Amino acid sequence: MGFGSYDESEQDNQEYDTDFEDEDGLDAEENAHEGDIEYEFTASNDELLDRLEDIKNNQNT
Repeated sequence: MGFGSYDESEQDNQEYDTDFEDEDGLDAEENAHEGDIEYEFTASNDELLDRLEDIKNNQNT
């Protein structure tokens, strides 16, 4: 068999472990955040848009 080749008979004989236990999953609530976040912007919209344009130009060069 060459690189990337496979035996098609192997495709029919695959077994999948679909018996998941509760402890196998991820608890999304474990890292839940229930606080407030506040941002204070010191730059004007024009300054932020100019900065964004600079970033885009630097990525294209």
